[in-house]
Amino acid sequence: MRKHPGLWRFVVLAGILGTAVFMLSTIVWIGTLDISKLDNPLPEPTYIYDRGGNEASQLSSSRLEPVPLREIPVHLRNAIIAVEDRRFYDHTGIDLRAIFRALVKDVQAGNLVEGGSTITQQLAKNLFLTSEKSLARKWKEAAYAVKIEMTYDKDKILEMYLNQIYFGEGVWGVQEASKTYFGKDVRDLTLSESAMLAGLPKAPTRYSPLQNKEKALERRDVVLSLMREQNYIDEKEYRRAKAEPLRLKKEDEADLKGKYASYVDYVIEEAVKVYGFTEEQLLTGGLRIYTQLDPAVQQAAEDVYADDRFFPQSRDDIRVQSGVAIVDPYTGGVRGIVGYRGERVFRGFNHATQLKRQPGSAFKPLVVYAPALEKGYTPFSMLYDGELNIDGYSPQDWDKQTRGEVSLHEAVVRSWNIPAVWLLNEIGIDAGMEFVKKMGIPLTTGDRNLGIALGGLREGVSPLQMAQAYAAFANLGVMNKAHAITKITAKDGHVLAEAKQDSIRVMSPSTAYTMTLILQDAVRMGTGKNAELPRPTAGKTGTTELPDEKAFAGLNGVKDAWFVGYTPELAAAVWMGYDRTDRQHYLTTSGGAYPAIVFREIMSRALSGVPVSPFHQPEGFMLGREPFHSGDKKRPGQEKHKEKDKHKEKEKHEEKERQKGRDKKKREEDDD
Repeated sequence: MRKHPGLWRFVVLAGILGTAVFMLSTIVWIGTLDISKLDNPLPEPTYIYDRGGNEASQLSSSRLEPVPLREIPVHLRNAIIAVEDRRFYDHTGIDLRAIFRALVKDVQAGNLVEGGSTITQQLAKNLFLTSEKSLARKWKEAAYAVKIEMTYDKDKILEMYLNQIYFGEGVWGVQEASKTYFGKDVRDLTLSESAMLAGLPKAPTRYSPLQNKEKALERRDVVLSLMREQNYIDEKEYRRAKAEPLRLKKEDEADLKGKYASYVDYVIEEAVKVYGFTEEQLLTGGLRIYTQLDPAVQQAAEDVYADDRFFPQSRDDIRVQSGVAIVDPYTGGVRGIVGYRGERVFRGFNHATQLKRQPGSAFKPLVVYAPALEKGYTPFSMLYDGELNIDGYSPQDWDKQTRGEVSLHEAVVRSWNIPAVWLLNEIGIDAGMEFVKKMGIPLTTGDRNLGIALGGLREGVSPLQMAQAYAAFANLGVMNKAHAITKITAKDGHVLAEAKQDSIRVMSPSTAYTMTLILQDAVRMGTGKNAELPRPTAGKTGTTELPDEKAFAGLNGVKDAWFVGYTPELAAAVWMGYDRTDRQHYLTTSGGAYPAIVFREIMSRALSGVPVSPFHQPEGFMLGREPFHSGDKKRPGQEKHKEKDKHKEKEKHEEKERQKGRDKKKREEDDD
């Protein structure tokens, strides 16, 4: 460069000029940005449509009630600044220090993990941009932040932010958040309550005091600590606020409950987990969500769950809980969901989709009998039913008796335990586990033991997972992944997300149909009699015993009760139990009682007016040496037992004749 000073000066001037042009064009572009929405930041509701394309429910935030900054307590303002943007009053919309810190963490993680956003940037993102994590979005966010800072003063920006930020439970803005959580106007909040609200925007669902009080309190204490560290409060105020107990507003069902509440909650859950939408986008984005909801099925389930006659009576104010999931076997479409009994908390715990409990004997067809049929066993196959001890594991039949041997058909219908464990050992635990995994039910290495034959799982299953698995029997061995959402579009119809048919053949048509025939008899003449409908019905009961612990010593009851079944049209799984089982709260019923009755009531109402049709039979289906149909007078294994009975009768007759001969000979000897 020393030899060419003219070239060096040209490069420097070109660089300066290029930078100047870039800065000027950026400033001009920023000036064109439209931020008029800040003057009217009302969210747009999202609409949910049923499988027929009809509007079924509206998903929206609560009423947005803006309040001026002067009515927002200073300690709430300071709490938000302390936790969200400590240099809020010092930067011009972009905090270069925070961005540098975030950039270092992003480089270390190899991904965009750290935000580094100011309050102004968050305001811009919430109103004008998506939650996409990309450099382009961050650049636009920064530009909008600069434009906002050029237009409004700091206090106005803070006021707008506090009035539109999302605080969880379907509410936006500090006024509605204060009313929802504490039942009071925002101006009346204490320091402790303000700190709790300030901790919510980072993860509203995770830190919601209505969802998890312990995490909410931990988060509140973090905010208080930051306020002390930044000299917004002193040590005395910190200790007093930290010691203040959590006093929440009593739930008002009318404020939170929407139409088809359980189903809507699951739609939100699926949109977040499967398609990556945020809760804020779903509640304020004016989206159109098309679903598999069947209003007739959903209403039938809700009506049954509203009738206490169909559920065990609670001993106190703690209800026996329950959840039901109903799916279409041929598409995987979730037709109906009820996830709880009693009052609803927005996006509260859904017993139909989030529950994980041991399924008991309802698991036998999935992990034992269907895999055995795949390996060549038939309903006529004779299984061992005697004293059993395999590596220290000794199951018992529920009647504490044994029969020596029983047919596979009888073992399912009567829900005997010993034959199921013996058969799983015969076909191999790995075969059973692999079959279950194909059915969409995850297992752990800790599940690899013979107890899995009786539903003894480490983590358990949900009703939705069980309904999805049993649906494969009705669909001749093809399992369709259960899903509620068909597609999600913007207000203008632009498709943002769309479901794809996720089908997998998990067993042969012959195995699926054979299992259906057996499970029909489990309903018609076995443990599932209470589920029988005036149409083809198949299913299986499930009951799990109380834990073998000192806390339950001397009690005669159960922890969980299930019924999982299907008709040619729908598959459903019903669970009942307590959220927390203890000596005062446990079931004294079984899967064949209340859960089976709930299944029957829901299905009979949901299918009212639907023509009766048979289960699909594979072409040329033959079972063993002759066709087998559920309802035949002749049962699998019956012929073998008849032969035994004939043999015994013959032996008795022959012994009787021999005895006559001996008696005659004795009389003749006496005469002599």
